[in-house]
Amino acid sequence: MALLLGPMGVYIWPRVGYLLFELKPKNEPGTSRQMNSISPVRTKLSRAIVIGGAIAGTLDKISGFVSFGLRSPQGIAAGLLGRSAAFQGGARTWILGMLLHFFIAFTVAAIYCLASRRLAFLADHWIVCGLFYGIAVFLVMNLVVLPLSALHLTGPYQLGGLLQGLLGHMVMVGLPISFSLHKFAR
Repeated sequence: MALLLGPMGVYIWPRVGYLLFELKPKNEPGTSRQMNSISPVRTKLSRAIVIGGAIAGTLDKISGFVSFGLRSPQGIAAGLLGRSAAFQGGARTWILGMLLHFFIAFTVAAIYCLASRRLAFLADHWIVCGLFYGIAVFLVMNLVVLPLSALHLTGPYQLGGLLQGLLGHMVMVGLPISFSLHKFAR
């Protein structure tokens, strides 16, 4: 996916028909000349993505610190670098892990919010949809992302950890994202 600047605005490629920002002439008060500026067509959607991703990422990271300790961001970086490189990297891999964590949180929020453009019920029924979205995020992370990462984590899973992860993602990831869409994208 790439962003393209076209004659009428900024588009997502390959879906060129999806307009992110529209270029419109803008009259400044007290001046007669017109200037091209970008007026945000999707400002509300962007606000929902940023706020939902930031809240979900923060709550999930706090949960990670409580469950796995202050070195948990290095565990996230280990998914990219491998276990030994991540835990020997010190502050750099800790920062990389935090950046990766929030990249994932904002991506998850963007997926939900962009899907709501076609599926209006995601904003209308935000509580139920948010809870189920949290389950979906947990399952994709544990059944797809982690097995494909450098850690190669697969089951068997302990029932307590599974329930904690499911409930945590339902409440701390799915609900903040769906609520931010419901609140800010209307």
